[in-house]
Amino acid sequence: MTIEFQTDRLLLRKFSEEDAAAFYRLNADWDVMQYTGDKAFESIAESQAFLKQYDPYSSNGFGRWTVLLKSNNEVIGWCGLKRLDENTVDLGYRFFKQHWNKGYATEAAKACLNEGFENYGLKEIIGRTAKLNLGSIRVLEKIGMSYFKEAPCEGIENSVYYKINKKDFKG
Repeated sequence: MTIEFQTDRLLLRKFSEEDAAAFYRLNADWDVMQYTGDKAFESIAESQAFLKQYDPYSSNGFGRWTVLLKSNNEVIGWCGLKRLDENTVDLGYRFFKQHWNKGYATEAAKACLNEGFENYGLKEIIGRTAKLNLGSIRVLEKIGMSYFKEAPCEGIENSVYYKINKKDFKG
């Protein structure tokens, strides 16, 4: 397992086919998925097929990263960057419910912003979530992002968009 970067409590690495069962379980939880606009995997095999073909790392240098606890290497979710177009990179995250409200999403998201700004030369990163997803909005605000618009986003009509520029990031 090659660790891309880490925080005090977390390890972040590229997605791997070994994540298939964990990601299947993560996406099977309605509470986790309700604001994403994504469909759950129908099987572990479907999750594995997704992971096998997932490779923005070679085209962008970055992508979403599997998040593990340093203490026991448990997969607790994912967090990372996604290039939407030439000028837009999105920060996203998804964590198992039992790990909510422990600061992991904020810790991982802040590390991903730092990675994007310091190692990939990004000037701005956005975050998008459903307007009703108050937990995700709190994370975006805690890492220094500011609201800039409301617009539909990948199947979610009432979404809010946040952004942060490199010069405003306080890593």
